[in-house]
Amino acid sequence: MIFTPMKLRGAFIVELEKREDERGFFARSWCEEEFRAHGLDPVIAQCNVAFNPRKGTLRGMHFSAPPFEEAKLVRCTAGALYDVIIDLRPGSPTYKQYAGELLTAENHRSVYVPEGFAHGFQTLEDNTEIFYQMSRAYSPEHARGVRYNDPAFGIEWKTGVSVILDRDRDYPDFVG
Repeated sequence: MIFTPMKLRGAFIVELEKREDERGFFARSWCEEEFRAHGLDPVIAQCNVAFNPRKGTLRGMHFSAPPFEEAKLVRCTAGALYDVIIDLRPGSPTYKQYAGELLTAENHRSVYVPEGFAHGFQTLEDNTEIFYQMSRAYSPEHARGVRYNDPAFGIEWKTGVSVILDRDRDYPDFVG
């Protein structure tokens, strides 16, 4: 596996290190030892799949409040998406900054989202599917979010929004 640090400290792009032959390729997409060696949380407590039939679907920007913060490893298994993370750790040198990465079924990349970050994505193709590995089981009473277009973050999305939940669209302005 190849770990490339993103501009937000603690976040990584994780790429497959492919071993190719006439059959195709083989690669590890998860290794507890390698994640630990990079200082990342190697716990997987839950895995989730999100399927989105329409291009422009926006989910996010979600996070879990203490003490239920969670790290995520996010990968696109069908279609394409723009994956976005925001550093919400007060005191961090990249506090309130965002980073985005194109994830596709073809590029096989993943984004490691550390605890204390908001996460969301926008689909760039119809029938896009996302696979998440989570360090902690979901706790609905600790679920929080910030608005996808809040000027405090200045996220530049790749296309217009075609589908979004009222909850995600109506989060108040970020104060922090």
